[in-house]
Parts: sequence; C-alpha cells; structure tokens
Amino acid sequence: MDPLCLISGDFGPFTPQIVTQVPLWLAIALKKRGKCSICPPQWMTVEKLTQVLEVERDSQEMSEHLPFHYVEISRLLFDHARDNIPDAYMVRSLIEDIRDVRFHKVETDLEGFNGRTIAVKIKNLSAMEVNIVRPFIGRALQAFYKHDSSELIPDPERAPDRRPQVAHNAPRRQLRR
Repeated sequence: MDPLCLISGDFGPFTPQIVTQVPLWLAIALKKRGKCSICPPQWMTVEKLTQVLEVERDSQEMSEHLPFHYVEISRLLFDHARDNIPDAYMVRSLIEDIRDVRFHKVETDLEGFNGRTIAVKIKNLSAMEVNIVRPFIGRALQAFYKHDSSELIPDPERAPDRRPQVAHNAPRRQLRR
C-alpha cells in the first residue's frame, strides 16, 4: 500500500510481511479490513505481565511498568486482534489480576481519608483507575471541607440581627385556562 497522508502524520508505505509502526487506531482500522496483523506491545506478554503482577503483589506502591492506558489498550487488542496475541487467555487473566491488585491498593490508600485530608496523591494510577476514583475523591474532599467549614456553625457574636421575613398577603390572581 502507498503511504497514508493523514492529519496526524504520514504512515507507510506498507509492504507485506514487513513490520511498520502505526498508531493503535490505524492498526485496528487496517485489521478490520483484513490488511494487516497486529503485533502486541512488548509489555503484553505472559512473562512481562507475570513480573508486573509479582511486583504489584510485593510492593505497597503502584508499579510504573505498565502504560497509562494499559486497560484500554489491552481491551482494544482483545476485541479486535485476539488472534494476534500469543496466549491470549493467560494474558487476559494476568491483566485482570493486575487490575484487581491495583484496585485493592487504591482502596487501602483511600481508607486513610479523614477530616483533615486536604489533598490526595497516589502515584502511577492508570487512566481507568483515575476515572473510577476521581468522583469519589472529589465528593469526599468536598464533604470534608463543607463539614469542617466554620461558616456552618453559627457564631452568635458574628451573626447580624435578622428580622423575620413577612409573608406577602396580597390577593392572588386567577390563572388562565
């Protein structure tokens, strides 16, 4: 195939049986048309994922051995190029185990929340983990801040004299039908 000149760059030329590096979206589009096979990334092998799983289990910190979008990348490859992934079932199982171990670490980190927490820093989260944790952390910190705020506790010395509001007793108009 001739080179593809796209907004994001030029890719190709494409020659049969010659490896060419392209973005994942382009590789999947070509795969759907039967024009290529996809080589999985280096981190997506049984050996590498087993090492990552061992590191994740042995350490309290999140490892940085996986890309930021490892869950999304693996999902796309399993959906569209499963036949190009050696030991696909084992790789999928290892990725799910890694994800479970990482979620457990995030849960234990979040158990340390209290009323004095003003910020949260968890290193090496993946994109999916950030998107799952973000709403909870935002609401929790907002609730802590709201309940810790001195404005909620009325101070009789600072509160201005307030007059009760008078009800408006004017006759009501009839509504049109």
